[in-house]
Amino acid sequence: MLGIFKSAAVKELEQIAFELQQNLENNYKDAAQQARVRLGERTEVLWQEGKLKEKEYRRFTVLYTQYSAKMTGYHH
Repeated sequence: MLGIFKSAAVKELEQIAFELQQNLENNYKDAAQQARVRLGERTEVLWQEGKLKEKEYRRFTVLYTQYSAKMTGYHH
């Protein structure tokens, strides 16, 4: 999908996911956990507000679930 056709909501969630991945790669566990929580919360809020299509909602929900599983036990 070309970036010019993405909604602001999708762009926002992609930015959070990018930040999350960068924090994981740099071993910033606290920042990664915060970004993961924000991804889940914003996905739900944007879905409830009708700003995400069902396919987009499922995509980010799956992404959130995958990161949650991957990050189980991430503590200092």
